[in-house]
Amino acid sequence: MIADPAAFIAANTRLQPVPHAPEISLHLADEVTPIWRLTEEELGELGLPPPFWAFAWAGGQALARYLLDQPHEVAGRRVLDFAAGSGLVGIAAVKAGAASVLCADIDPFCAAAVAANAAANVVALDFTADDLLDAPPPDVDVICAGDVCYERPMTERVLAWLAQANANGARVLIGDPGRTYFPRDGLTFLAEYRVPTTRELEDQEVKRSAVWAL
Repeated sequence: MIADPAAFIAANTRLQPVPHAPEISLHLADEVTPIWRLTEEELGELGLPPPFWAFAWAGGQALARYLLDQPHEVAGRRVLDFAAGSGLVGIAAVKAGAASVLCADIDPFCAAAVAANAAANVVALDFTADDLLDAPPPDVDVICAGDVCYERPMTERVLAWLAQANANGARVLIGDPGRTYFPRDGLTFLAEYRVPTTRELEDQEVKRSAVWAL
């Protein structure tokens, strides 16, 4: 049981500009290992995935940059930031003029992280902790998904769900830095960026990351 997610985030991160989208500042951790261990202790469970909400991952940075540079993609539209993590892409969508943004993530810290980051950037974001993959895609105009291709089973499940959303009429935008399980078939290339990152998170200090449309 998490005693106070908001206090945990405040104590273990600092507000800082996103390297490839400096218009946005997020509560981010400076190092992976310490906050990873603290997260496991807080949740009373070992072997957890890294706290994605505590870092600005390359695919999400690329997608955020794209929305800020191409506001027509989301302006006046209902947007879902799927697997939102820190809420970076959702915040970019609001700044680009989205009519509404729903951030979705099942990580137990994400609601507090998204709320803190929305407040820091003076934007309004809705949030759900429901596993949206368990139901048909919601009725939105645009779905943004950054860094969702880490593992084969999850990638296949997410892409099938996104394809269903696309078939229902939603515009699907995906940000990815060339993950192993990221497919190229059935996707339209939109933009590529050189995104600053760290060797703690990636294998390079600058990661080539692209945005695609399903």
